[in-house]
Amino acid sequence: MPKNSKLNTAFLVRNETDLRSQFSETHEIAIKKCLKHIDEHARKFIERSPFVCIGTQSPDGSADVSPRGDPCGFVKILDDTTLLIPDRPGNNRLDTLSNILTNSKVGLLFLVPGFDDTMRVNGHAELTRDPDLLSMMAVNERVPKIAIAVHVDEVFIHCAKALRRSKLWDVDQHQNRDDVPSLMKIILDQTSGAPTDPEEQLRLDENLEREYRQTMY
Repeated sequence: MPKNSKLNTAFLVRNETDLRSQFSETHEIAIKKCLKHIDEHARKFIERSPFVCIGTQSPDGSADVSPRGDPCGFVKILDDTTLLIPDRPGNNRLDTLSNILTNSKVGLLFLVPGFDDTMRVNGHAELTRDPDLLSMMAVNERVPKIAIAVHVDEVFIHCAKALRRSKLWDVDQHQNRDDVPSLMKIILDQTSGAPTDPEEQLRLDENLEREYRQTMY
């Protein structure tokens, strides 16, 4: 724990027994709903999803979560235990891909706009350059360089409580993006420093939007 932490150590939960004592027993159906394959319901959910978060872990144990998005059905279902996720152009940090090479365990969280429930998939992953598989995921005639093949160990539907609490899809809860600095200004503030000239900042913001359009795929 960091030295300047404000947490009271007397109330920290330090073992499984202590943790379990704070909750009632797991409902039997919550255990039985976990499948080891993609059934018809999971298939329909994944085919409708345009967005998935993928969690990985580095060799030193550092956790990472990366969002992936594309048109609905972009995650291909190769068979009942194998998913294929295209890797689209990004910032080339390659955190997710590098982590998979050293620790294949991954966790996926699928969202469908308007659905309050989510789909969770846990498994182990590999990276593939198979041209036949990559060609299946071309967009605007652009083929991804790499795809993440996920071998399913566990799949289950997750209840709607989190999304209902957050009101994620409620338009009345949407916030105005203009109330906070632009992405480019935030990055520059955190690195080399943002320009003080508003017109120069606007130009940089417009350049980023132009880059989005040109390098999406």
